[in-house]
Amino acid sequence: MKKLLTALLFGLAVLSQTACKHPGKDAETITAATPENTDDISKDVYVDSYGEKIEVTINRTKNIATVHLNGKTYDLKKSEALPDYTASNEEYQYSEIKGNITFLKKNVDMVLFHLKQTKKESGPAKMASY
Repeated sequence: MKKLLTALLFGLAVLSQTACKHPGKDAETITAATPENTDDISKDVYVDSYGEKIEVTINRTKNIATVHLNGKTYDLKKSEALPDYTASNEEYQYSEIKGNITFLKKNVDMVLFHLKQTKKESGPAKMASY
């Protein structure tokens, strides 16, 4: 009788355990809405003839240029008084004028990076013959 009662109680415990399991609710995923970045940003990497690499990120909306050179980062503000795209702070100046990219230290007139880009030339013009 004890064995029957123990088996019956064990069976009821197992049955109630499996019967009480409801399908679990899916975990709620909350995603924060990120505002769209409407800034006009351009990112360029230049390599000079010595193999030195400079990475320039220009935010034309905020008029900020960020220059990465030799593991250091320089934040520069756009200069309206200077030609083409020129940005500077108290110590450094970055300019991109007619394909000449120059990054220099102003107070000692030391050029840290200079690259003169060659313009891509098209092939000879084809003339029609009649």
